[in-house]
Amino acid sequence: MSRNLIKLISEEKIYPIIRCNDASKAEDIANALIEGGIKVLEINIENASLYEVIERVSKKATVCAGSIITNLQATQACRCGAKLFSSPIFQMNMVKISKNIGVPFIAGTSTANEAYNAWKARIPLIKLFPVTAMGGVQYFEELMRQMPFLNLMPMGNIKLNEVKDYIQAGATSVGVGRDFYENLSLNEITERAQKILSEIKELS
Repeated sequence: MSRNLIKLISEEKIYPIIRCNDASKAEDIANALIEGGIKVLEINIENASLYEVIERVSKKATVCAGSIITNLQATQACRCGAKLFSSPIFQMNMVKISKNIGVPFIAGTSTANEAYNAWKARIPLIKLFPVTAMGGVQYFEELMRQMPFLNLMPMGNIKLNEVKDYIQAGATSVGVGRDFYENLSLNEITERAQKILSEIKELS
């Protein structure tokens, strides 16, 4: 199951991240993205009401529960239908949680050392965050040049028009948050999803 999920993310190349306190709005954004062809997305657990959103959205797409830092959060999210979870941190206790509940974990790293240690811990997909603040595509390229074996997913204020640059630099997938939906109508969100998926397809 873990390999299949990571394979799906790596094939899609684009990984939308929904961070929203309003459960109803978060669900609308998720549905608009799915309407545009998105197959996998992350919903951050901003509050308890987001678990219900995961439960409904997971019937239509593969959902990763984001911002997980405790066993309770991970267990609850997976009970609601999340197929994997991500964390802003990399700690061995998160690896243990992943093994205990049998659900893959996307670790959060910022530096070369953290990314390498996550790889050594056999984490199948590692996010590099916040990549824009760390130096953007140039920082990502430098890290990948030294360790091309890493399955890295950059995220952190990435714009949709930067996605191709990260893919060409070796990103397994690219995490995009608010540039997908901030101040946009649901139709515009769907159109953005369709457009980026089309652009990614042209790269292959």
